[in-house]
Formats: sequence, C-alpha cells, structure tokens
Amino acid sequence: MALPSTAYADPQPPARSLEDVHKEVETLYRQAESATDAYNAANEEQRLQEKSIAGIAQQAAAAQERMNRLKDQAGALARAQYREGTLPPQARLLLTASPRNFLDGLALTHKGEAATQGLIAQVATTQKALDGYAKAAGERWKTLDAERKKKETAKKEVEDKLAAAKDLESRLEEKEKERLRQLEEDRARQEQQKWLASGTDRGVPVEQVLKDSGATATDAGKRAVAFAAAQMGKDYVWGAEGPDTFDCSGLTLRAWEAGGRAIPRTSQEQWRQLPKVDVKDMRPGDLIIYYADASHVGMYVGDGRIVHAPRPGRQVTMAGAGSMPILGVVRPG
Repeated sequence: MALPSTAYADPQPPARSLEDVHKEVETLYRQAESATDAYNAANEEQRLQEKSIAGIAQQAAAAQERMNRLKDQAGALARAQYREGTLPPQARLLLTASPRNFLDGLALTHKGEAATQGLIAQVATTQKALDGYAKAAGERWKTLDAERKKKETAKKEVEDKLAAAKDLESRLEEKEKERLRQLEEDRARQEQQKWLASGTDRGVPVEQVLKDSGATATDAGKRAVAFAAAQMGKDYVWGAEGPDTFDCSGLTLRAWEAGGRAIPRTSQEQWRQLPKVDVKDMRPGDLIIYYADASHVGMYVGDGRIVHAPRPGRQVTMAGAGSMPILGVVRPG
C-alpha cells in the first residue's frame, strides 16, 4: 500500500534588503541614462543627415536647372546649323569667293567651334555633378537609415530599463519608497563629504581648494548658470531639451545656448569635444561629467555644488558635485 505523499510549500525567495533594491534601481536608471545618450546621439546624427540630404537636393536642383539651360542652348545651336544648310562650316569656307570673307568666316568658324566645344564641356561637367549628387544622396540615405535603426534600438533599451526600474519601485510600500529616497539622499551626502575631504594632486583637500580658488564665472557662464538654476523643479524626461522638461545633457545644452555658446547634445560628446580642466581650476558654468561611460552631466554653480537633471521620477535640482563618481570637468566657454 502506497504511503500518502507529503506536500511541501514552495520555498519563498529570501526578502531583499532595501539596499539591494536601491542598487538595482540605480543600476537600471544608469543603464537607461546611458541608452538615452545613445538615443540622443542617433537623433542628432539623424537630424544632421536629413539636413545634409536637403542640401544635396538643393544643389542637385540647381545643377538640373543648369543642365536644362545647356540643353536649350545646344538645341538652339543645332537648329541654327540646320537652317544654314547641310554643309559643315569648313566646307562652306572653301567655296567662298572673297579672301576677306574667307578670313572673316574662318575666325567666326573658330569661335563657333570653341563655343560648341565649351558647351559640350559644360554639359559633361554638369552631368558629372548630377551623378555625384545622386551618389552622395544615396550614401546619406543609407547612413540615415542606420541612424534611425540605432535610435529605435536605443529607445527600446531606455523604455525596457525604465519599465524594470519602475516595476521594482512599484512593489515597495509607501514607507519603503520614502526610506529608499532617504537612502539615496544619505548615500549622495556621504559621497559628497568623501569627495570634499579627498586630496588633490597637491594633497590639499578639494573643499579647501575650492574655497581658495575664488574662481568666478565669465559673463557667458553666469548666463548659463542663471538659466540652469531657473529650471529647478522641472521634471526629468529622457530625450527632452526643454522648455518644460529636460534630461541631463538637454539641460546643459540649453543653459549654454542661453550663455551664447553651442555645445554638443550628449554628455558623452560634451566630454569628448569640450576642453578639459582640473577640478582645482573649476569655475561656475563648467560641466562635470559623471561615470566611466560619461553618461551623466551637471553644471557646476560654485561652492562644490551642481545643478542637474538627475533621472526619471526626479526634478532638476541642486546637488553636491561629488555625490556621483566624477569622470572629469569640461569648459564650454
């Protein structure tokens, strides 16, 4: 006789600590921000390629108009020769009775031949230009299509990472969400204090270096800082450049636009293209680039602080410049 089997409850997964949840959420948001940079870069490249194609189209239209005029001239020349008879100009010259008329006709014939050859050369040159524009446009369309695909891939990655982060946060009770926010603030405060106490290449603490530097913003830098500070409280939205919402590099882009300087769209390109400065030489208006992949940026406003658009679910705010891992500092102007 078979013994009754014993039923066992499925083991419950161990409860995750809020610290673990915090790490995973932050990782997902960082990955989303990195993908946002990829999306912004592809979007900017797409815009440039569309502009390039439009320019090529204008050049091709002008060349086609020139080709039409040349064809009209060639047609008029052919009709004139037809009206003058079937004999070529050289044969008609040999049959002329007057030496003077012969010489005059010879000069005119040379001019006519030169004009015809010139017209043929212009047609060939214009046709070559048209062929070149067609080839260039074809290459630009291929690049444009590739950038559109990159943009869509990056967009999907952003949306997937944000959905995963929001799903994690949605499982928390309200008191846990508040504790998570407090944990973020405490971690940022600790990192800021650690950064301020850290030594520069001369062994002097960063906090002291910043106090001693007395660096002041340029007029352009003051305008950029004023713009960034005026956006505090506005929501972070990935891919946004204002005026109502911003992502991190969208904020710095518009701030320096207000300062009168055009800078790259993404934090990665800002890091790659703009002049780099040491932390000890920072002045308000400089941009601090964060994380090893240069996926975040904030604007230094003085006193060891930045204004930045942190991440989805947060607003443009002021924070400690050392509250995140600093990659370096760049100067737009």
